Amino acid sequence: MSLSGRQLVVGLTGGVSCYKVPNLVRLLYKEGASVQVIMTKAATKFITPLTLESVSQRPVAIQMFPEDEYVATRHIDYSDWAELIIIAPATANFMGKIATGISDDLLTTVVTAHRSPILIAPAMNPGMWENTVTQKNYNYLKELGHKFVDPVEGEMACDHEGVGRMAEPEEIFEAIKVHLFPVKKKSLSGKKVLITAGPTREKIDAVRFISNYSSGKMGYALAQAAIEMGAETTLISGPSSLVPPPGTKFVSIESTEQLYQAVTKEFANTDCLIMAAAPSDFKPENESSQKIKRNGGSLKLSLQPTVDILKSLTNGKRKSQLVIGFALETSDAIANATKKLNEKNLDAIVVNKVSTTTGFNSDTNQVTFIARDKEPIEWPLLTKLETSRKLLEVLSSMI
Repeated sequence: MSLSGRQLVVGLTGGVSCYKVPNLVRLLYKEGASVQVIMTKAATKFITPLTLESVSQRPVAIQMFPEDEYVATRHIDYSDWAELIIIAPATANFMGKIATGISDDLLTTVVTAHRSPILIAPAMNPGMWENTVTQKNYNYLKELGHKFVDPVEGEMACDHEGVGRMAEPEEIFEAIKVHLFPVKKKSLSGKKVLITAGPTREKIDAVRFISNYSSGKMGYALAQAAIEMGAETTLISGPSSLVPPPGTKFVSIESTEQLYQAVTKEFANTDCLIMAAAPSDFKPENESSQKIKRNGGSLKLSLQPTVDILKSLTNGKRKSQLVIGFALETSDAIANATKKLNEKNLDAIVVNKVSTTTGFNSDTNQVTFIARDKEPIEWPLLTKLETSRKLLEVLSSMI
């Protein structure tokens, strides 16, 4: 999905997250897109126009009426030229302006003149994001057809924590490609797809737990792809900072037992289960209701196995149901994954190794797809959304 020849405007408004935008512009430029950057005056306080000119290879537009340039109706020229306008970061102030039609600078004027939905990546303090007026503007802009890459939870520059951090450039980049290359083939229409994502947490005491590094990115990408292909999609997720794709039935869990109960509840009415979550294989035998205090000596934890969710489900699955597992391996990947495929009576398994570009917390995956009684097929390094789309296309033919 090359962006060669695509014409994009990237608009920056005044927020600390401006420092992330050069990476987004670089990603777009490397894919062949022509990128025109427009900045508000406030945005220039956080990052220099020169930085963005360097990565876009085009002059940055800031002023509505610069004295040393021929301008005429250039706000209309930019609006007509752009196939898609992306605002990153978008402040609460900017969202309020375009929701009410205020056009008092170059960027808001270009957006007002644009005839198609824009893509907005908000970034602000959690209190500003949760503000009733901000949420009203957010929902109204969605009703008008504008698309959002929602902010995520995390620590802010102001030391507050909560939802408000701008999504990472890679996630915005994927959203741009989703917008420009919509999936037209609804090959999973009428099918029910159940997807699990993220880690689980097994409590040690009132404040500690056992978990792993899973971010949930693969499962959330699978849910996005399933929605695009017309499936009725349920996403069951352990703790994650990600926002579920619009249109998804979302179930939040914490422990492996809760994951088992949630999957069991949904499984009977499911056409396809994709188990992309990373549940803990072990949990403490005894959970303390109080914080365990340091007493000068060592602390020994006795662990017991958690429920084997896949094995318990596949023993009673219908012939028409597909159950797909995931295997993250550090050695003997194909052999270990094939063993898991057979022992757990799966229809197929997706296996990948841990590396700097794949696995937990990464935005890309290089996987091997193994269907029952078939030779393993190695797929190239792809983004997790591209991997998800490829996997669901294969599964749609199997269903």
